[in-house]
Amino acid sequence: MLNTNSEYLRPEIMDVLRAFDCEEENFTHYFEYAGGKFFNSIEYNGEFYDFENEAETETELVFRRLAKRYCKLAFYKVISKFKGGLVWGALTGIRPTKLAYAEQAEGRDFTALFKEMDVTARKTELVVRILETQKGVYGNHGGQDLFISIPFCPTKCDYCSFITAPLEATKGYVDSYIDCLIKEIESLKTTEFNSIYIGGGTPFVLSEEQLKRIYSALSRFKTDEYTVEAGRPDVFTEEKLKLSKEYGVTRICVNPQSFNDKTLEAIGRRHTAEQTVNAFRLAEKFSFDINLDLIAGLAEESVTDFEKSLKTAISLNPANITVHTLSLKSGAKLKERIKRLNISGISDMVDLSDKLLSEAGYLPYYLYRQKYQAGGLENVGWCRQGKPCIYNINVMEEISDNIALGANAISKKLFGGNRIERYATPKDLPTYINKIERIIDERDKLFNE
Repeated sequence: MLNTNSEYLRPEIMDVLRAFDCEEENFTHYFEYAGGKFFNSIEYNGEFYDFENEAETETELVFRRLAKRYCKLAFYKVISKFKGGLVWGALTGIRPTKLAYAEQAEGRDFTALFKEMDVTARKTELVVRILETQKGVYGNHGGQDLFISIPFCPTKCDYCSFITAPLEATKGYVDSYIDCLIKEIESLKTTEFNSIYIGGGTPFVLSEEQLKRIYSALSRFKTDEYTVEAGRPDVFTEEKLKLSKEYGVTRICVNPQSFNDKTLEAIGRRHTAEQTVNAFRLAEKFSFDINLDLIAGLAEESVTDFEKSLKTAISLNPANITVHTLSLKSGAKLKERIKRLNISGISDMVDLSDKLLSEAGYLPYYLYRQKYQAGGLENVGWCRQGKPCIYNINVMEEISDNIALGANAISKKLFGGNRIERYATPKDLPTYINKIERIIDERDKLFNE
């Protein structure tokens, strides 16, 4: 149990405790700011630990940011003495790269901050490489990106927390959902986007006619990057790929998650590794840029099992490979069974992905972290030279407006001074459908104020 005299610091402290899996242990914390100094005193295991940091705080925003930073660092130093350090040190945010950019914008070397927060040299270097890969994309930020949510799948995977449900259970809503989605699309006043991203769920679980309705509604928009997260190989058809090409899609995501059949069965997938390779080859015929998704830590896989998936993905030579680290997410079946992910070899898997992908000529181009992620690690997108996904960079770095349509979609509007306002649509399909006019009106107010 945590006792603190500063409740606004509680969420920051709990992030650190969660990272060390010690939320249930007893801590007493006292915070004070006086004479330009931040004081944090912590009682843990019958011992007292005092920390003092001096820094200028010219605004309330800077004060709060530094108060959170030094508080987290104090707790990290105490707990790591007993439990060992973490690869990301006292950094608990989901966007380390955004923090790096913020430091650079203030004329500071972000690597100095990362060192102070005890981030390992390997992870600091990873951020350095990502910022280098993002040059030319990050510098052109601004404008808007468009996201389209298709919350339907053939089945729901063990680790998935999305609102998606098996298509069989939700088929009564599909056509009405598409009607509402098209209303949203037709309401948009913007006609040019940095990128368009149709995500899921599994968009290719829809029929050709249903896909065509959505593609047709989007055909008035101009963009240089148009992604469809087609999804599982068992729903791929040549006709759907041909239709996508005809409507201007430039990028396709094939999501195997693993190239081991035993793992696919264990997580609730109804396809084989061979089907994934066949789907990839089919998509290749249409000259799409292709992304393959892998997840490290699935279903008791060993490092050797994960290495097989990595090498198979690399042998296919896609434009992008995204390596996720398994995370416990609210609403996922996996989280109903276990509280904490303690996966043997997970750090070795992630390190191996860095080694093999780098040796194969791939560059890391975006990164994000999640709560309850195995090993406190991260998700990294890798790309061939000149093939980063613009949408992923813009969304993760929060450098452009994002208009998100459909159920459980979160739009973001950027304002000056690093202010971001969000608008979230209902997760529940009937609620989304019944409130569609109100949703359109409220989103319009956000983006047109």
